[in-house]
Amino acid sequence: MTNPPLTLLQKWQSLRLPWRRHFLIGKDLSGNTYWEFHDRGTTSPNTNPSTKWRRILRPNPALNLHHSEVKPPPAWHQWLRHTRPNPPTIEEQKADVIRQERLKILAAEADRRWEAKPRYIEDLNKKKEEEARKPALEGRGMWVEKRLEREQQRQEEKQQEEKQVPKEVKTEEVWEGMKRQAATAEGGKKHDPWKQKRAGPGEEWQPQGWTPAAKKP
Repeated sequence: MTNPPLTLLQKWQSLRLPWRRHFLIGKDLSGNTYWEFHDRGTTSPNTNPSTKWRRILRPNPALNLHHSEVKPPPAWHQWLRHTRPNPPTIEEQKADVIRQERLKILAAEADRRWEAKPRYIEDLNKKKEEEARKPALEGRGMWVEKRLEREQQRQEEKQQEEKQVPKEVKTEEVWEGMKRQAATAEGGKKHDPWKQKRAGPGEEWQPQGWTPAAKKP
């Protein structure tokens, strides 16, 4: 809220009257005022153009701040250093504040995106690893499934064969096998090991019984 008496006083102080040595140039949004003046004993810049006006900042008394604690806006800072010829207007200062707030918001969003980028890259790498691992796992699972199916099929076929063969046939086969084993064992016992060593022709000769010869007439 503006103060009419203060506004009227500042307008009076900004008038460039010939006898004055300092003039009010403007103020910032914090209420600090900015002045131009020239020292006593020097020629007035109004009469001598080569003499420069000196520029100064006067803090707002209501803020109760020391000169070192006052931070003027960038535009007023340029004006104080004579790098800006014209002082900034109130509208320009408000637009600069809005611009700075917008820059802060954009910087915060950029920081959030920058922080989220490593997480996004990690999630993307994990997704790629899972996709690369998925076909191998699926192939292994299919192989295990097929193997189980084959084993189950074999068991079913075996069970069906056992059901189709009668029990009597199985018993006969067992008995026949046992007989063959017994015969093989007996044949091994009757085998004469000395027979293989009788290689001479006379070893198997046996004497025959005597038969009298017939009488001659």
